[in-house]
Amino acid sequence: MLELYNFPPSTCSLKVRLSLAEKGLEWEDRRLDSRNNDHLTPEYLKLNPNGVVPTLVHDGVPIIDSSVILEYLEDIFPEPSLSPVGAVEKARMRSWLRFFDEKPTPAVRYPSFQMVLIKGFQKLSPDEFEDATKRRPLKTDFYTRMGQDGFSEYEMNKAVEDIRLTVDRMETALVAGGPWLIGGQFTIADVCVAPLIDRMEDLGYEALWEENHPKVTDWLARIKERPSYGVAFYKGARFSDIYPDLKLGRSSAA
Repeated sequence: MLELYNFPPSTCSLKVRLSLAEKGLEWEDRRLDSRNNDHLTPEYLKLNPNGVVPTLVHDGVPIIDSSVILEYLEDIFPEPSLSPVGAVEKARMRSWLRFFDEKPTPAVRYPSFQMVLIKGFQKLSPDEFEDATKRRPLKTDFYTRMGQDGFSEYEMNKAVEDIRLTVDRMETALVAGGPWLIGGQFTIADVCVAPLIDRMEDLGYEALWEENHPKVTDWLARIKERPSYGVAFYKGARFSDIYPDLKLGRSSAA
């Protein structure tokens, strides 16, 4: 039995839902609500002491960290495969995973919080906000830097530059090989970055690739055509679904 504890719009949750859907697996969708701090309850922290989503529970055994979960699913459910066969190609795929974890994954958090998620923290008193930061062991520094007034212009520009670097590298890879990041096969490298690019589009940053990265633009369009996209991105899995009054215009930073 597979159970996925996740937030609907979480980019890390989305990539695991994409992988599960690509493999045609059935799972119990344990949806948590970040606004209720469901991920910080004693019950959830027993599964995932980091207090983040997603957590995959397979036959009672919790597996944490979204990229680890992707590779775990490859090991346990190898067909259909989302990994290349050759050792060199597998190394290339894993290099992409590490890069995505280091650069675009944290970068996407900055506009996500600045434009949407900070609103909930701005309602807290200073003492409540300090308590909220301390309860999030992996992201205490991130929340401290954000504060209740948001990130600096420098931090926001740096985040956008990290996304720009990402789409630059993706464009180069897609031009050299394609149609996917590891050539002809759709892999967990594509799965890993798809929710990040989709989130930036949802926040109005699509000019980062639509203006000068035709291969990335086409790649994203083909991602959205896959049946797994409709399964993972159900209604409520994007910021624009959850916050219908949010005005998501194009960012001048893009």
